[in-house]
Amino acid sequence: MNKSQLIERIAKEEGITIKNAANVVNVVFDSMADSLAKGDRVEIRGFGSFKVKSYNSYQGRNPKTGEIIKVREKKLPYFKVGKEMKERVDSE
Repeated sequence: MNKSQLIERIAKEEGITIKNAANVVNVVFDSMADSLAKGDRVEIRGFGSFKVKSYNSYQGRNPKTGEIIKVREKKLPYFKVGKEMKERVDSE
């Protein structure tokens, strides 16, 4: 399922316009992104949680040239699936 399919499904199931459903989805995703950008954790009970993980710098290789390069430290979003979702996916 992609974002536009999610919007269509919400519009259909809730009996609202595509535009209103798109606004709802955008507000939810923007709010989650804003929280993660501030370093906060986002938890959706029964689904999973998102948090930001920090990674130290390290030496890597350019795959084209084989040249050793320094990869700078970075922060990336990380998703951990919830127990209920894990069980639901595993049972189907």
